[in-house]
Amino acid sequence: MRRAPGILNRFQHPAQVIVVGFATVVLLGTGLLASPIATESGQAAGLLTALFTSTSAVCVTGLVVVDTGTHWSAFGEWVIAGLIQVGGLGIMTLATLFTILVAGRLGLRARIFAQAETKTLSMADVRHVVRKVVVFSLVCEAAAAVVLTGRFLLGHGEPFGRAVYLGVFHAVSAFNNAGFALWPDNLMRFVADPWICLTIAAAVIVGGLGFPVVFELLRAWRRPGRWSVLTRVTVGVTLILLVGGTLVFLATEWDNPRTLGALDDQAKVLAAFFTAVMPRTAGFNSLDLAGMYPTSWLATDLLMFIGGGSAGTAGGIKVTTFGLLAFVIWAELRGEREVIVGHRSLPQSTQRQAISISLISVALVAVSTYALLALTPHSLDQVLFEAVSAFGTVGLSTGVTADIAPAGQVLLVLLMFIGRTGPLTLGSALALKDRTRRFQLPEERVIVG
Repeated sequence: MRRAPGILNRFQHPAQVIVVGFATVVLLGTGLLASPIATESGQAAGLLTALFTSTSAVCVTGLVVVDTGTHWSAFGEWVIAGLIQVGGLGIMTLATLFTILVAGRLGLRARIFAQAETKTLSMADVRHVVRKVVVFSLVCEAAAAVVLTGRFLLGHGEPFGRAVYLGVFHAVSAFNNAGFALWPDNLMRFVADPWICLTIAAAVIVGGLGFPVVFELLRAWRRPGRWSVLTRVTVGVTLILLVGGTLVFLATEWDNPRTLGALDDQAKVLAAFFTAVMPRTAGFNSLDLAGMYPTSWLATDLLMFIGGGSAGTAGGIKVTTFGLLAFVIWAELRGEREVIVGHRSLPQSTQRQAISISLISVALVAVSTYALLALTPHSLDQVLFEAVSAFGTVGLSTGVTADIAPAGQVLLVLLMFIGRTGPLTLGSALALKDRTRRFQLPEERVIVG
């Protein structure tokens, strides 16, 4: 007698399971947040508010239409923290862990699904990698929570229980690049506090590097010559963006009385660095983004669109995609047939993937910005900021999210979901199977440019 096919067997591509898994958790979170016990008032939140918040948490974005600390009850806040944790680790990572714990063994199909989520290079490594991902995530979150708890307790006079609660919530939110905060001004009250800002920034950077890169750095941080191309590109581009972003914000906002202008020199550097880190898709802010100059908004747009590392908690097109595109352009300018990165040749399939992700992302942001302009009375720079923030799963906002019409908020929900699952992942999930062309047509050169 044949067994009924399992849930995994109903899907023909790992990406389908990932997309369906994320959608399922979003719907589950929506149901929990829509219940009366999830709000401070005891009245059920609107369906759109619950859906928006759940999507933002699962997709580790941080955009909100209501104030997290005052609108949601302790139950609602714990639901949000749980959704952030699930979204950060990845549905397939958790599913693989549960399979190991319950069954004690991992089937081939489950390994393939977990490999698609964790971006491991060998299916034989999935079991080991998933365990390391979970343990490493919990250790980093615990370390950040200890520092934040101590600072809230000793430096800001919070009671012990409240300090622990704040420390754990913001550690989870930071490491998973979510950007949810429990104060109406986000983290602006801590703009000059290095213990708070640097701890959260460090958690954001580590979580946003990507697990393969972090694991390789832990193994061979003293031998950069042995780093893989992925690690070299990720670390190199990340450092360039962090340093460049800090200098840009210092230069543009130094005398702005609504941002850096009111701070001393040391606090200015700290705030500029924190502001450069957060567009890696974290979403915390220690400065009033609405008070920034348009030039700073544009710089933030670019950083948000690029995002963080692959196979981590960050969004955007990823620093690896951005870095590889730079190498592709450099090779084309030099007239070279092969793209060389770190003494390695870059496969054409990887080049096409980088180009496809970038162009699809630009198209999605452009179309969404156009639609939001038609749905809201806000300016182009504000609407573009919201669209890029949603697609990059960042969570930074100029303060107009709650004022956007319901249709616009639904559009932002879709952008956050697509930004988390990835344009190519979503596209492949919709395809029933891969198609291979079994013939080759003659070439014909086309004039470009």
